[in-house]
Amino acid sequence: MKRNIEFDTSDGVTLRGWLQTPDGSPGPHPVVVMAHGFSAVKEVFLDQYADLFCAAGLACLVYDHRNLGESDGAPRLEVDPWLQVRGYRDAITCAQLQAEIDEGRIGVWGTSYSGGHVLPVAALDKRVRAVVSQVPFISGRANMQRVFREEEFEALRVRFDADRRARFQGDDPAMIPVFGERGTSCALPSPEEWDFIRESGLLGTPLWLNEVTLRSTEMMLEYEPGQYIGQISPTPLLMILTTRDIVTPTDIALDAFKRAHEPKELLLIEGGHMAVYDTRFDRAGAAARDWLARHLGVAG
Repeated sequence: MKRNIEFDTSDGVTLRGWLQTPDGSPGPHPVVVMAHGFSAVKEVFLDQYADLFCAAGLACLVYDHRNLGESDGAPRLEVDPWLQVRGYRDAITCAQLQAEIDEGRIGVWGTSYSGGHVLPVAALDKRVRAVVSQVPFISGRANMQRVFREEEFEALRVRFDADRRARFQGDDPAMIPVFGERGTSCALPSPEEWDFIRESGLLGTPLWLNEVTLRSTEMMLEYEPGQYIGQISPTPLLMILTTRDIVTPTDIALDAFKRAHEPKELLLIEGGHMAVYDTRFDRAGAAARDWLARHLGVAG
């Protein structure tokens, strides 16, 4: 069963999504709080994960981050990682207040940028009883050094400073494409992601806009969620990585996983960053489902 849900964050912004519960049982159910990665909205592949989790007896609260999709917030299309982390924690509170939910059995799942978010969420919020971090963003500085040439980063820095000055003077925020052709200036210069999004048919649709504020890129480069990974224990952590990830590079995530304490588990899947939504979804989804069901107390 799926129903629309909305809730206010602690600073008064309304976020919207859906609460999906297993069929045939009134609950109370364990719940997985879920949101998407950088700039993406809940309708982009998250429904397939929620369906899989619900079939195993897990409820899912799936929502759009502030400034994106059906959620409120301004500036539109601005991706502030720490406000998104706080949004996860507000979503946990919302889930706990639902009659269908067992407030003591809360899990979090995140992918890509939100795969990074769930690390500080689980480290700081001990209401979380299990966490799945899929192809996670670990370090803005380390990522920047991989995906931008030095001259590209210096050009971005000039734009960041100009944008800050313009905003201070009351101008609208500067914008930048999320993805683009090789050689174009964009927030995520990844040929793999550009090809995947272009072939998916999402470009040019109202569902998802290939644009964010320029400041979103600046905040991404300053964001270091991997610093929290050593604080997650004793909450059980599953990290799902792909072998050829150049978007959130595999070796950076592997180094972070080494710093996590038990209980933890690593799944390494053949493929690139986007494989977990497509050709490797069955394996990634099943591993996340089984981990969450085990640690949130769903009978097998």
